[in-house]
Amino acid sequence: MPSEKIKKGKLLVAEPAILNDDAFNRAIILLTEFTNNNAVGFILNKPLDYLLCDLLPEIDCDLKIYQGGPVEQDNLYFIHRVPHLIPNSIEVSNGIFWGGNFKELKELLNKKILSENEIRFFLGYSGWNKNQLIEELQNKSWFLSENDFKNILAIKEDNLWKNKLLQKGGDYKLWSNAPKDFNLN
Repeated sequence: MPSEKIKKGKLLVAEPAILNDDAFNRAIILLTEFTNNNAVGFILNKPLDYLLCDLLPEIDCDLKIYQGGPVEQDNLYFIHRVPHLIPNSIEVSNGIFWGGNFKELKELLNKKILSENEIRFFLGYSGWNKNQLIEELQNKSWFLSENDFKNILAIKEDNLWKNKLLQKGGDYKLWSNAPKDFNLN
């Protein structure tokens, strides 16, 4: 798998082969960074049982928190579509931005200016060193997919993985209906 196909803004879709991996089972990850040294992304379809106000009581906001990945799970990260409102954001692609001025963000949230279709929060992130992601793609832990959604933040996470497998076709159609937990089968 040539690394030039991997780039920020693409989606990593968990292969059915990693169904027993708790962190990445059925995960869809938005790659927010891919360099010669590392790759960083956030799991889009694993909501947690926390709201933003649970973690930051000084912010009056009931947006959901998502599991971003197994790295630095005590840190909060965010992606958004409003760089004109949040200075110092880093462009990922397709109108999605990563991070920015948190002080400005707190004010926007307390004023109820942002909606769940404009911003998403994550505890932790998914990260790989220089060649690790390339190796995982070669070993069929993931496949790459275009982010072909008009607004990925507006997509409901329930069937995101299943729909990406159906879109890929072939044997993936069969795996799209696999139970979440084979032990319950």
